[in-house]
Amino acid sequence: MVAFDLPGVSKDAIEIDVERNMLTVKAERRPVAKADDVQMELSERPLGVFSRQVVLADTLDTEHIRADYDAGVLTLRIPIAERAKPRRIAVGGGSAHREISG
Repeated sequence: MVAFDLPGVSKDAIEIDVERNMLTVKAERRPVAKADDVQMELSERPLGVFSRQVVLADTLDTEHIRADYDAGVLTLRIPIAERAKPRRIAVGGGSAHREISG
């Protein structure tokens, strides 16, 4: 699981891309609509476009990433690829032993 804090960003201003094992999250924090008679005195959130990149391990299944955005937190759930999961190998029996005479 990967989580990004994106307070003040609307869901439609978030872009998520995966190319090979590079995950890129781009977002844009837009100015808050305000009335004409209101002036912003202090804002601790920078406005504009920003992005983050994360290198993903080869063992992750980038085809099945699930993204959820709630309360300013973007959560990406990336499952482990089937080929990377531990598996048990069955041991087969040997063929019958034969003697060679001659």
